[in-house]
Amino acid sequence: MAETTLSVDSMIEALRAAEQAARSALSEATQSPDAAAEIEALRVRFLGKKGEVSAVLREMGRLAGDERPKVGQVANQVRDGIAEAIVAAQTAAEEAAERRELSAPPLDVTLPARGQWLGRRHPVSSVWEELVGIFSRLGFEVASGPEVEGDTYNFEALCMPADHPARDMQDTFYIEAGVPPEAVVPQGREAPKAGRPLLRTHTSPVQIRSMLAAGQPPVRVICPGKVYRRDSDLTHTPMFHQIEGLWVDEGVTMAHLKGTLERFAVEFFGEDAKVRLRPSYFPFTEPSAEVDISCSLCGGGGCRTCSGTGWIEVLGAGMVDPGVLEQAGIDPERFTGFAFGMGIDRLAMLKHRITDLRTLFENDQRFLRQF
Repeated sequence: MAETTLSVDSMIEALRAAEQAARSALSEATQSPDAAAEIEALRVRFLGKKGEVSAVLREMGRLAGDERPKVGQVANQVRDGIAEAIVAAQTAAEEAAERRELSAPPLDVTLPARGQWLGRRHPVSSVWEELVGIFSRLGFEVASGPEVEGDTYNFEALCMPADHPARDMQDTFYIEAGVPPEAVVPQGREAPKAGRPLLRTHTSPVQIRSMLAAGQPPVRVICPGKVYRRDSDLTHTPMFHQIEGLWVDEGVTMAHLKGTLERFAVEFFGEDAKVRLRPSYFPFTEPSAEVDISCSLCGGGGCRTCSGTGWIEVLGAGMVDPGVLEQAGIDPERFTGFAFGMGIDRLAMLKHRITDLRTLFENDQRFLRQF
């Protein structure tokens, strides 16, 4: 009987010691910067399934039945006492953290906030929209067509048959898969077969499709879009952007062409811009001209950008060849027209003084944030 009493006393003593150790450890934990984690670790140490209190209670099976309630009563008191100490420690830790926060140096609300970068229009997109706006005000409508085009519309309808040397001027991406769509033409007419599929080398096929769709003039359209050629250097990329214009009607002359381009130059480059036409050759226009704009950087006096000439070449133009009109079913004896084409990317380079065309397509945020 004495041994049983000693065991009961030992267990009760162990329980009281565990409670005292828990209270002491919790008091120290409240002052720690990581108090929440330390208090949780102490809860597991003393009250967990494998904790110190549970370890004592597992020994109760060695006691006689009438002795177990004594240990059980003390165990409940110890468990409740430790639980209350844990809650008190958590409250004290929160208060200590609040005091440390209040005693810290105050937040300087006068400091400027971190800036946020806002999205901006890409220089090619902004120039594209500006050009569409200029020519729309001059009476042109926007027309579009497929980027996967047919040999017929891309070359032959523009007076460039298979053996024509002008095809060497445009290194073409031919493709094997996919059939380009045929043009939509008025009822009663038959659309030309699209021909061998390719990635269009210019937006001129859209001019052909627009004339076929109209049936008869007037036709007055601009055709902005992506085009593709086998080029890649400082001033060329495999994919780039063009905008072309076409006006076909009775009595259209070179004077209308020059007047349109002069208005474009003033709208885009400024009131002092001047236009110069030089004789040239294009298979789908006759006569043809290269069009220069007076250099906006030097005012025509000569600089590095214009190679000292005072002029910068920006586009090609001319009167629509009668053969092109015939391909579209338009009587060249009755109707005339002019066409022009220019690179949107080149105009963006001139407007923003960009020296390498490839920077327009690299998606470098440091570059794009300048616009």
